Amino acid sequence: MTRTRLGLALAATSLILGACVPAAAAPTWTYPPAGGQPPAPSTATTPAGGGTVLGTIDVKAADLSFDPTAITVPQAGAYEVKLTNTGAIQHNITFPDGAVATADPGQSASVVVNVPADGIMFSCSIPGHAAAGMTGMISVSGSAAASSPPSGGGSTGSTTPAADPNAPPYVLRDATAPAVLPGTVHDVDFPIIEKDMTVATGYVVHVWTFGGTVPGPVIRVHLHDTVRVHLTNETQMSHSIDFHASQTAMNHQMIEIKPGETFTYTFTADYAGVWMYHCGTAPTLEHIANGMFGMVIVEPKGGLPPVDREFTFVQSEWYLGAQGQPADYAKASSTAPAPDFVVFNGVANQYKDNPVMVPTKGRVRVFVLDAGPNLDSSFHVVGTIFDTVIKEGIELQRGNAGGWGSQAVDLAPAQAAIIEFSPQEDGMYPFVTHAFNLVGHGAIGVFMAGDGNPNN
Repeated sequence: MTRTRLGLALAATSLILGACVPAAAAPTWTYPPAGGQPPAPSTATTPAGGGTVLGTIDVKAADLSFDPTAITVPQAGAYEVKLTNTGAIQHNITFPDGAVATADPGQSASVVVNVPADGIMFSCSIPGHAAAGMTGMISVSGSAAASSPPSGGGSTGSTTPAADPNAPPYVLRDATAPAVLPGTVHDVDFPIIEKDMTVATGYVVHVWTFGGTVPGPVIRVHLHDTVRVHLTNETQMSHSIDFHASQTAMNHQMIEIKPGETFTYTFTADYAGVWMYHCGTAPTLEHIANGMFGMVIVEPKGGLPPVDREFTFVQSEWYLGAQGQPADYAKASSTAPAPDFVVFNGVANQYKDNPVMVPTKGRVRVFVLDAGPNLDSSFHVVGTIFDTVIKEGIELQRGNAGGWGSQAVDLAPAQAAIIEFSPQEDGMYPFVTHAFNLVGHGAIGVFMAGDGNPNN
């Protein structure tokens, strides 16, 4: 049995022993069952102060909405606002004056708020929730605001922010595939970490991560191995994890991990393939768009045949908010996606700036995953033909009787493939998504065979 901390020092494959303690309280579900969770009895009390309270305003929070969003009171003054959370994750109701009530799933909480004559806005301040629609307004009867209920959602900006010449340089991600973890039972540490990350030259995003990297660490095991992933939430908001390589009910292990809590997700690698993992906390799009995804490789028994070089590439998109802020949820949730950058392994153009070395006439294997969250990939290596492709369990075999090959592999979000090819001469072999409108947005790298010069 091994214990591996895959993350902050991604290139290291040393095994680190560590402890994991169970969560202090029973976990809540990332997704509720049909009909939702019944509310538990309220444990909230009205705070002292705030003057004469004129009445109580009841607001329900679900995932991801308030009900009601447009509230009218008869006169200005102090009111108790009672928030009842009927959703599956923690929510709050926050006012511009700093008043806030926070409720866990099935719980209630109250706060006294002074409603001025021109009304007051409210929202859930958990990242992504307001942008997803958790906003509203309390108006006073007869005011102009009372006849103009607020619209949900909103964007932090519809355009790409200006590049910052003082942004730190990006950190090059080593694309070399990790070795298969030794043994048959694996303990892996996944700290959940927020950090600033340069995602393209001049552009910084405050990312949410598994293991401190985007994408998260690659886990590589054999068929039927047992994997125990120990998660510690070191952030200020709730997260969860969904391993596509696992078979488990969504209300069993895809649970809310609150700040400071730990949880161990256990699964058996029942099927070979290349699998996605990601945060499943609502809004799931927000968490994936901000970096919470990664790859699991499950090799068949006996392993894959040896090759000269192996690489892992995860295609994903960045929808930029302001410099140093999380991704823009409103941009990411558009029905006509227009990402600022489309990238391999988290950073635009990093393998164009730093070509990946491969041997001329050598065997090259690529594990490729489209993490999305929105766009398809058409993975292509210019100047080569794929003689081996295993896509979602369907296999093109090298040396097949018909002499078939492949020029590109189409992947929808959350699909993956194993690709093999052999560069036939020294030279430069760009790899791209063949949706060429995205290549100019960073979805390009280069394999360099030999010295890169075909004329030598």
